[in-house]
Amino acid sequence: MLDFMNIAVEEARKGALLGHGGPFGACVVKDGKLISVAHNNVLKTNDPTLHAEMLAISEAARKLGRFDLSDCELYTSCEPCPMCLGAIYWARISKVYYAADRDDAAKAGFDDKKFYEDMGRGKCPEGVQMVQVDKKKALAAFQAWLEKPDRTVY
Repeated sequence: MLDFMNIAVEEARKGALLGHGGPFGACVVKDGKLISVAHNNVLKTNDPTLHAEMLAISEAARKLGRFDLSDCELYTSCEPCPMCLGAIYWARISKVYYAADRDDAAKAGFDDKKFYEDMGRGKCPEGVQMVQVDKKKALAAFQAWLEKPDRTVY
């Protein structure tokens, strides 16, 4: 277990020193075997979704040829942010090991803790307005999905 955490932490350090993004690293493990390793690439790509966990999950899904990673575990250098936690839920990852937590991330200037607090109160982040429009059209797409005989539910 500690070997995989060491890999995640070292990947975080490597990515930060390269200037690719914040000091975050992650790896996906299946049956005691390393499937993927990634570090934060937000600054390198100017893409706010390219967190270490997102990249490690994406690479593991690609390598395994499936989106269901319920037989996998994730090791991450820091407690996942809400976005990454959403990806963990969608991937059905069975266990997450993390080192630093949201308080540690906040002390380093990252917003994870604030996002968790806002979401816990049912709020969107400051400056984000949620406006529902065209529900009828969206429901038609759901209906088409429900009528599809070979749909995969996930």
